[in-house]
Amino acid sequence: MTQPARVTLPATAHAPAVELPAIGQGTWFMGEGPASRADEVRALQLGLDLGMTLIDTAEMYADGGAEKVVGEALAGRRDEAFLVSKVYPWNAGRDTAIAACEATLERLGTDHLDLYLLHWPGGIPIDETLEAFERLREAGKIRRFGVSNFDVDDMETLYARPGGSDCAVNQVLYHLGSRGIEHALRPWQRQQGMPLMGYCPLARAGRLQQDPLSNQVVNALAAEQGLTPAQLLLAWAIRPVDGLRDLIATPKAVHPDHVRDNAAVLQATLDDQAIDRLEAEFPAPFAKEPLDVV
Repeated sequence: MTQPARVTLPATAHAPAVELPAIGQGTWFMGEGPASRADEVRALQLGLDLGMTLIDTAEMYADGGAEKVVGEALAGRRDEAFLVSKVYPWNAGRDTAIAACEATLERLGTDHLDLYLLHWPGGIPIDETLEAFERLREAGKIRRFGVSNFDVDDMETLYARPGGSDCAVNQVLYHLGSRGIEHALRPWQRQQGMPLMGYCPLARAGRLQQDPLSNQVVNALAAEQGLTPAQLLLAWAIRPVDGLRDLIATPKAVHPDHVRDNAAVLQATLDDQAIDRLEAEFPAPFAKEPLDVV
């Protein structure tokens, strides 16, 4: 049996290296209302059962509602999950980030996060955020920190600050129809040995000229590979590049069949010919583009 696709977060001065599934579980739009809550909880628990142990959430999602769903899903099984959440930029100050993290932990029903991300660059000096993240780490409330929606210039600024090079990941929008990070950001992060997380990997957001899920080449190739079009997009997103797998995709799923489909991609492989056909249909940009964000 094929080993499930994995991505390694390198060791830091304070935490050992950790291997994570190349597909985790996103929670954007979860927690929006009581009608779907039980289904969302069951979906996350099923994903956990199937090996998608990374769960990604944020204080922004449903104004904390998604974190409460995750907390319910992880009740009694917190140690099975690698738990990620994010702080609003305006909550990322020297003291406000501490309070925001503590509120997140309370909603999640846990005493620590495995990874805490600054959701996007904001107006608070990055030094303040880094100081808060270090205090949270020293207090045992977070294990690692990272960022989200940072472009190359943002990453260079971060790395120039004391402690900035301890950043574990950068989470950005990435899918077959939005490949701008391949030009400059991904190569820069590879030089630093820093993996990526890719949100919206099923191409439902960003600057899209066309929808890959309805594309004829995508659908034909998916049928040839014995995959659904969504599975094909996921398999492409987490593909090894130059022999290295360094991106964790975080699709959201509530229907059990979709959860199972996502988890099955951890065992899928695409050959070079299939990848070449996809990338000819959806070519990478020839020059640097503004970071695609949602």
